Amino acid sequence: MRWSARLLSAAGQPRKPRKPALSLEHFLQRQRALSLWREIVRATNKIPKSSAREEMRSFARHEFRRNKDVTDLTGKTEFDAMRRYIDELAA
Repeated sequence: MRWSARLLSAAGQPRKPRKPALSLEHFLQRQRALSLWREIVRATNKIPKSSAREEMRSFARHEFRRNKDVTDLTGKTEFDAMRRYIDELAA
C-alpha cells in the first residue's frame, strides 16, 4: 500500500527543466572537445612526473573550464590548431 501511495505522490512533482537539444554541429563540436581533452590527458601522461606535467594539465583544465560555456562554432579552427600542437609534442 505504501509503495503505490509513494508512486502516485511522486507522479505530480515537477521535473527539472531540460537543456535545449544540441544541433548536429554543436554535438559534433562537443565530441571533438571531449576527444581533444582525452588526447591532452594521454599526452601529459607521457611526460615524466614533474612540475611541468602538472602545470600542463592544470593549464589545459583551466582553459577547458574557461571555455566550457562557449557555443560559438568558429572555435573549430582553434581545436584543430591545438590538435596539431599536441601531435607535434607527442611526436
